[in-house]
Parts: sequence; C-alpha cells; structure tokens
Amino acid sequence: MLASVSDAEFATLREVTGVSDSVLSKHLKQLEDAGYVKLQKAAAAGHVRTRIALTRAGRQAFASHIAALQDLASVAGLAGETVRSNCVAD
Repeated sequence: MLASVSDAEFATLREVTGVSDSVLSKHLKQLEDAGYVKLQKAAAAGHVRTRIALTRAGRQAFASHIAALQDLASVAGLAGETVRSNCVAD
C-alpha cells in the first residue's frame, strides 16, 4: 500500500492489514530500523497521529522484492497468472 501513496496513517495501515496495533508497531519499527520507512508523529485534534512513508531505500527494496517474485513466478510458469488460481486443485 505504501508504494502507491506518499504516506499513510497508522490507523489506515492497521485496518488494511488487519493486524493489531502491537504487531503493526513491531513491524514498522523493524522497517524503520532498516531505513525502509519513516515514521512521523504529529498532534491533531488532541491525538497523536503517526504517518508512515516509504523512504527511497524502502521503495528500491520493495521494487527489488517484486522483481524477484516476478522472476520466481516466471520460472514456475506462472507469469501473468495469479498464484492462487494455479495452486488450487481442480
């Protein structure tokens, strides 16, 4: 999701991923430590809001990951198809 937007609120990422606050926080901390995301906290309407954005390194790492997945799909003969449809028994 972060690859398609400039940034997103923590609550939005939590809703989209369906994980708990603690799980999302832990993963974002790991990504932040790796230099892949930047977290920015700001007060708004009496609450602290956290916004998350991919860094340049994060965008590059994500693009490399997607390219590697596409290579694997190609080797497996799944290029251009969804993996799910090929993994379900007929």
